[in-house]
Amino acid sequence: MDQVRPDFSWGFPFSAVVGQDRLRLALILCAVHPGIGGVLVRGEKGTAKSTVVRALTALLPAVHDEHGTRPARLIELPVGATEDRVVGSLDLEKVLRDGERAFQPGLLSAAHQGVLYVDEVNLLHDHLVDVLLDAAAMGRVHIERDGISHSHAARFVLVGTMNPEEGELRPQLLDRFGLAVDVAASREVDVRMEVVRRRLDFERDPARFAERYAEQDAALAAAILEARDRLDSVELDDVELRRISSLCASFDVDGMRADLVLARTATAHAAWRGAGAVTAEDVRVAAELTLPHRRRRDPFDEPGLDEQQLDDALRQADEDARSGAEEPPEQEPGTPPGTPTGPDGGGTEPGGPDDPDGPGGGAPAPPEHPAGPTGTQFTTKLLEVPGVGDGAPGRRSRSRSSRGRAVRSTAEQGHGLHLVGTLFAAAERQVARGRTAGRMILDSADLRGAIREGREGNLVVFVVDASGSMAARDRLSAVTGAVVSLLRDAYQRRDKVAVITVRGRAAELVLPPTSSVDIAVRRLRGMKTGGKSPLAEGFLRAREVVLRERLRDPQRRALVVALTDGRATGGKDALHRAKVAAGLLADSSVASVVVDCETGMVRLGLAAELARRLRGGYVRLGELSAQQVAGVVRAAA
Repeated sequence: MDQVRPDFSWGFPFSAVVGQDRLRLALILCAVHPGIGGVLVRGEKGTAKSTVVRALTALLPAVHDEHGTRPARLIELPVGATEDRVVGSLDLEKVLRDGERAFQPGLLSAAHQGVLYVDEVNLLHDHLVDVLLDAAAMGRVHIERDGISHSHAARFVLVGTMNPEEGELRPQLLDRFGLAVDVAASREVDVRMEVVRRRLDFERDPARFAERYAEQDAALAAAILEARDRLDSVELDDVELRRISSLCASFDVDGMRADLVLARTATAHAAWRGAGAVTAEDVRVAAELTLPHRRRRDPFDEPGLDEQQLDDALRQADEDARSGAEEPPEQEPGTPPGTPTGPDGGGTEPGGPDDPDGPGGGAPAPPEHPAGPTGTQFTTKLLEVPGVGDGAPGRRSRSRSSRGRAVRSTAEQGHGLHLVGTLFAAAERQVARGRTAGRMILDSADLRGAIREGREGNLVVFVVDASGSMAARDRLSAVTGAVVSLLRDAYQRRDKVAVITVRGRAAELVLPPTSSVDIAVRRLRGMKTGGKSPLAEGFLRAREVVLRERLRDPQRRALVVALTDGRATGGKDALHRAKVAAGLLADSSVASVVVDCETGMVRLGLAAELARRLRGGYVRLGELSAQQVAGVVRAAA
């Protein structure tokens, strides 16, 4: 019989935040079964995401290691952490002092049997997210680097929090998180008052506040420990496993990870309930936590799970589970094993659940996605800023970074050891140190760091000509498709983006600089067209956006992408003013590229002239696809 789970609040009124009850359950299930792979918490700022995560640590069982018994730890991983700090590295002090090759553990080792918390995980470099998720799923870390071969246990509850307005995780990384929960603040006045009251009580007397909930916390900690002990004895029979596989198949998720995570989550939920076997109830709860973030087939799809689609998929999964439990029909003599049977030998009974015309209606269709802007979309060629920058990690332009190809050594530390440079520096001092034979004499002054080149994300400012000359149906469709393709490319390369539309008498900043590229796509759906083409105002507005952003983020270089046919109109000498404005933008050391949208037999070449004034790159709309001849932006450094 199911046990009654303790009621608890961790000192926080969970009704204050929509989705907090689900978040609480997701964290508990990962505490029961760390192999689930962690929880991604998406929500606006101020929704107590960090409060809930920190409260979980005190509820985890004590850790027994070679040093004795200690409480579980909460290890916070800074967004700017290096890979050496995360996984561990060579202990240089022991190498230089004792000549001993030793391993220095990283944050993953410290988080063993505790909680590893990454705030703003969407801003963490992708390769570090991969390392974390691999460790969370496998429970071990394997290090093969700097002449060291090392492996250690790393079973922890991984929790990543993020504000979607600051940028999304790529779908490939979303899939790597076991569970995902969306939270939002309540709009109920009484509830919000209670949140403020409890916060003030805590600030006034933290110890007394903690005592108020100590009994509930102790009961919850005991329940988690009981569920852990019960986990291995929970049965997952073939009926429920078929239900899980059918559910994942109906939502058309990639690979088999969703099936495994759903099975682990359902088993953990059954253990949490005190049950001895997984039931359909456990599978449904697990599906609500496991599948929402895996149904994103495109970077700009909204995350989430439609309840009606889930109900339909569960009904079909229930039929599959029951049919799979029945004895398979006998095969006709001479019929190859596995051949479907039925009244007509076709394998489908009329009116059955697999008959499209029957009452079952066949398997549910894959979830539909919101319709985006019209126009053919494609993979674009790489447009990059020339030179080498120091901006945020990304995938567009060359930059100096802590990860990448080592190009030379430096006396400064912080980007890993440059072994050859260190040996050369030490070799020059051997005579002065009195060495005539034997082991090389090393000193900390010999250490040389590595200057590495990687890739950075840029600020990409789109200037979209939405004037009357561009408003022809076919041309507008092509331009819109190109913009969405460029936005998808910016999303994948970890850029910030801004969108400026040019029409009528002004240039409108449709989207200020943001890392949430999918917002730009939604704004484009409502883009208005027609009227004059004040391109000068568009270039001046782009210059203003870039200069303002340089004050906030001086290391992130900008790239202006203008989509226009070059036919500047609106006012006297409109084309001349557009050329002057383009020159001002170029004088501000802003890289640019003009995408020429002019069509027809007779071409005026105005867009190419603007590209020359911008001292930037030029490409025709039809040549923007990566399948065409590759090219990069050529602009003033």
